[in-house]
Amino acid sequence: MTHAKWYFLTLLLIIADQLTKLLIYGYIKPHESLEITHFFSLTHVHNYGAAFSFLANEDGWQQYFLVAVSSIASLAIIVWMMKTSKQQVLKLVALSLILSGAVGNLIDRAALGFVIDFIDLHYQDFYWPVFNIADITISVGVVLLILADFKNDKRLKNE
Repeated sequence: MTHAKWYFLTLLLIIADQLTKLLIYGYIKPHESLEITHFFSLTHVHNYGAAFSFLANEDGWQQYFLVAVSSIASLAIIVWMMKTSKQQVLKLVALSLILSGAVGNLIDRAALGFVIDFIDLHYQDFYWPVFNIADITISVGVVLLILADFKNDKRLKNE
């Protein structure tokens, strides 16, 4: 399997995501916060929706919907990875990051009915929505995927 190292990277990131969530779940009570610095806290939050708590206030159907969407997206990313040339390293890293985040949050939704968020960034009266490692890998992966496409477009124009 030519892409084994990318699936291994994905697995490592899923494990890191799940371990951090397990630590938060075990040591910080829901809605409790542990201040680390004046702008960073660990705050245990249950997100019943998607990004920025989108759909969180629905009556439960969103759990099944988000599990289905995450499952389909994860399978699509796996197929995309399989079809991506091993020379397209940046794209493979990006897809690994996105896949690890999608699966990390999918595990939470399927097992718990919500996603555990805990990274709380704030400054004075400004609070960014609480997020987790999976959210970081998805965000960084999307940025890298855009960069990979720009790089590929530029390369094609120069040929």
